[in-house]
Amino acid sequence: MDKKVLILGSCGMFGQRICFALAKAGINIIIAGRSKEKVDEFKTDIISKYPNAKVKTAAFDAYQNFNTELLKLKPAVVINTCGPFQNASYSIAEICIQKRIHYLDLADDRDFVSGIHVLDEHAKKNSVLVVSGASTVPGLSSAVLEKYKDKFSQIESLIFGISPGGKTQRGLATTQSVLSYLGKPLKPYPSYIKKCYGWQNVYCQNYPEIGKRWMANCDIPDLELFPERYGMKHIQFSAGMESSILHFSIWIMSWLVRLGLPIQLKKYAKFFLYISHWFDWMSTQNGGMHMLIKGKDNKNNVKEIQWFIIAKEGDGPQIPCVPAVILAKKLLAGDIKEYGAMACMGLITLEEYMQELDGFAIEQHCTEKI
Repeated sequence: MDKKVLILGSCGMFGQRICFALAKAGINIIIAGRSKEKVDEFKTDIISKYPNAKVKTAAFDAYQNFNTELLKLKPAVVINTCGPFQNASYSIAEICIQKRIHYLDLADDRDFVSGIHVLDEHAKKNSVLVVSGASTVPGLSSAVLEKYKDKFSQIESLIFGISPGGKTQRGLATTQSVLSYLGKPLKPYPSYIKKCYGWQNVYCQNYPEIGKRWMANCDIPDLELFPERYGMKHIQFSAGMESSILHFSIWIMSWLVRLGLPIQLKKYAKFFLYISHWFDWMSTQNGGMHMLIKGKDNKNNVKEIQWFIIAKEGDGPQIPCVPAVILAKKLLAGDIKEYGAMACMGLITLEEYMQELDGFAIEQHCTEKI
């Protein structure tokens, strides 16, 4: 019997792309969501694109009936795309461990991802792999650092960020995530020097091919994880909107929160997501990610590596889906022998990442400066 992958939130922005990638690879998938009508419709879309795809559907609420559904569906791997993960519990991962099922998620919440190690002992005991943050950060960002870390005797600084194309698909969970810390002080992290606030400390980043983008503070797991793993003294992550008007509108809202106005922006995430599309006419489908790595080389000279990934034609949202796809394939093939619960760091090489993106309008650029 073919091993199956169960995708929770399969009809969402990232869930759909993961399902298509796994179906294309001939993997037996179970697409799950709360609405039977939506998952059935999505199955039709997959079959129309890949007629030989092995697809089953399941309609249930993962936070209510998950234990019962796992007994019926019997997947080998579960991929959880049901964000937002802010203040979420580990209940889905815990049930997977109990049933000896590998678990992957696309979480972007710092506490959720960095805290997943609390399940490590249980996961090892049951011989399963539990990976949180199987997404761009820290999945891709750590792959880049693993690629270039040996060129440094000491990584002293990492400044990195993401700016999606204004016309690319964007999801509600991501909007909720950003609004949850907009204008609020970011929780201190290992290389924390002074108080930082969400969507502040604005700066302009120049990208190859797509030009300049405004950036502002965002909170991600890497802020907690990377100083300990790579030893850098300074780390800063930012995100930016392609439309300057939209970017600075969000910046103004961050100041309203910082100044103490009693507004709960997260409650209005759907509304803000809707009005963000008003600015599509002044945007493109092109986005990018930058990583500026500074430190000392092996001869103690100052060294900087500037790495970029540029996505065009609306293909940017494919990038966060890659770690879950690669890890699911490896688990089904028996290529991963490591068990335990961990953040997605050092599990995927940059070469594997880019190979999975072959066929999309996505390419990387890298320059080294001494």
